Amino acid sequence: MRITTREILETIKMVELENFDIRTVTMGISLRDCVRPTIDGLCEAIYEKIVTKAANLVSVAEDLEKEYGIPIINKRISVTPIALLADSLDEDNLTQIAKTLDKAAKEVGVNFIGGFSALVQKGMTKGDKRLIMSIPEALANTERVCSSVNVASTRAGINMDAVGLMGKIVKETAKYTEKDDGIGCAKLVVFCNIPEDNPFMAGALHGVSEAETVINIGVSGPGVVRDAILNIPDKDFGTLAETIKRTSFKITRAGELIGREAAKRLGVEFGIVDLSLAPTPTVGDSVAEILEAMGIDRCGAPGTTAALALLNDAVKKGGAMASCYVGGLSGAFIPVSEDSGMVRAVEENVLTLSKLEAMTAVCSVGLDMIALPGNTEASTISGIIADEMSIGVINKKTTAVRVIPVPNKKVGDYVEFGGLLGSSPILDVSQVSCYSFIERGGRIPAPLQSLIN
Repeated sequence: MRITTREILETIKMVELENFDIRTVTMGISLRDCVRPTIDGLCEAIYEKIVTKAANLVSVAEDLEKEYGIPIINKRISVTPIALLADSLDEDNLTQIAKTLDKAAKEVGVNFIGGFSALVQKGMTKGDKRLIMSIPEALANTERVCSSVNVASTRAGINMDAVGLMGKIVKETAKYTEKDDGIGCAKLVVFCNIPEDNPFMAGALHGVSEAETVINIGVSGPGVVRDAILNIPDKDFGTLAETIKRTSFKITRAGELIGREAAKRLGVEFGIVDLSLAPTPTVGDSVAEILEAMGIDRCGAPGTTAALALLNDAVKKGGAMASCYVGGLSGAFIPVSEDSGMVRAVEENVLTLSKLEAMTAVCSVGLDMIALPGNTEASTISGIIADEMSIGVINKKTTAVRVIPVPNKKVGDYVEFGGLLGSSPILDVSQVSCYSFIERGGRIPAPLQSLIN
């Protein structure tokens, strides 16, 4: 992979002036060979494999950061969905496995480990049910473990039994972590069409079709894209899209360079580069500010969804031209509490839950890091999940829900999660009940476009 002198100089500018960074180097590790008849044996095998495979992950990433001068913000691990390993166990509570993952993550020094997960878009095995029921306690008793549950797909439809259950699990997770404003929910995502190679948390897992061990890169540069747009204030949409595409190309090239070098030094396969514009609470590192640079006075105003659609498409086109191995989610994230521009729009009552839902139809993920009143009913959360899953199923795209019903908080209050998770006002949510709809249970059939053979 050849990098020109011009590209090097442009990358230096992006790092020094525009908040460009490698958001995460994530090592995916298969645990399929760790299955044991007892939970103690399983945990021992999981721990040994993770600390062996990822022993040098952090040091290699730090060396690359120094050599290339590009900040690498997070070092992470994703593993085989744990529910797949649990069917043979007699244990109903899988918190011990989560604690083992947490211990291994701390031992190798990574920020997060993802894969306390289940894939239940069509039905649940006993291992799936055990894992889901263990989520609240597991997330309350670990620091670095992240959990995800895939409840829908375009091929299978929507498992409404799982949707109904996950509304209750989200509420229970908030209760278990009440003293920390329900922060356990920030480590829990409900998915439709979950990707097997996503390097971003909290939804990262190592899919069953992945290689034994891989390196996936998550690249982010909202500030770079915003500044490029600000330099062409009066140009038409074709020029705007081309500018974003070219900027995305440069970001992706830098990310793949780091990813391939990391994989080489660690002696594992290079997987994908995920070009997702992932914001942080830092001013100037905001997806909302990109949309506002396009001419939207405030994110959430009329035109916002169209601006986001243009951004997402141009980012993907630029990434696809830069690398043959673009994967994961790739596009634009809109996590409310993690984006200073989004928070400002919520504070000014311009950005609402309904508008966010509309935006998810054209972005890379879904309703992300949204703080809800603590008294929000479990069935209401399930209804929000069901709506978001239907957008993903019909549009053949990934969607997700990561909401936090903050205990003892109401609309108008404020919550501080800290760090990259940021802070947010509590958003309003409809109090009209959907309880009877959720209680029907069963599965919403797959749409006609699932028959694509």
